[in-house]
Amino acid sequence: MTERPTFVCESGDEPRLDRFLNEQLPELSRTKLQALIRAGAVLVDGVAAARPSLRLASGARIELVELAAAPPSGSAPQPEAIPLDILYEDDDLAAINKPAGLVVHAGAGHRSGTLVNALLHRYGTLSSGGGGAAERPGIVHRLDQYTSGVMLVARNDAAHQKLSEQFQQRSLRKIYRALVQGTMAESVGEIELPIHRDLHHRLRMTTRRRDGRAARTGYRVLETLGSGGSRYSWLEIELHTGRTHQIRVHLGAVGHPVVGDRLYGAAAALAGPGALAGFRAPRPMLHAASIAFTHPRTGAPLQFSAPLPSDITSLLEILRSS
Repeated sequence: MTERPTFVCESGDEPRLDRFLNEQLPELSRTKLQALIRAGAVLVDGVAAARPSLRLASGARIELVELAAAPPSGSAPQPEAIPLDILYEDDDLAAINKPAGLVVHAGAGHRSGTLVNALLHRYGTLSSGGGGAAERPGIVHRLDQYTSGVMLVARNDAAHQKLSEQFQQRSLRKIYRALVQGTMAESVGEIELPIHRDLHHRLRMTTRRRDGRAARTGYRVLETLGSGGSRYSWLEIELHTGRTHQIRVHLGAVGHPVVGDRLYGAAAALAGPGALAGFRAPRPMLHAASIAFTHPRTGAPLQFSAPLPSDITSLLEILRSS
């Protein structure tokens, strides 16, 4: 095998990165390839791939930088006594109210102190994580580190598979709340812009690449806040697709970044009014408010909501009183 195997995706069906590599390198297990991807050892168009499920555009160039980059065996996450806010739990699943700042699972710079470590302490065993993702047991979907709100967790493989199917088929409903800069042109609308990783900033996504994946975000204005040149919109948002950073990149692209989201163009500090002049939001003001789905075993409809955290409610109260 060459030192740096390189391949070009010629399929127009946008295959998953891990599956594409497994077809090219059948001597390597898919689990091994997924570990290489998560270790940053696989480049797609010159940028380290973010996840094994990354969809490859036709013409994408894939390069394996280092075959020995996979995490060593024995690096499975360990139980840690981290408090959890449990919205619901049974033998198949749990709904968690994740606080802002809590990383979901281990990654670069975060080998412990994650939601996964807390879940293992509470439940002992969880689903295998799907696709051999040993460092992500129970994790069916994710929230960004600084996004708060409701998350689902699978406690066994059967539940994981059924819940994953609902995410893939978009048969469940996810509602978010966000405070954004400026006044939306329409009280109800949709943003449809393709999303792809930014070639120049690997932590960002962008809507400016023509080879991006289709993405659709619906929104409804709940309130318009502030006064004069310092106005803000409090939105209810529904995801119709599930791309990385979708809400944040879409709102930033249309000129209404989430307050506090410097990565996607938000001002470093609020311009006011009154006491808010110069205020720096501690994080992007984005919250996963609710999720509705069917129980993976019984098929019963379920819906769980997470209350707004204090940093968002406090900011809203100040804006409403200004």
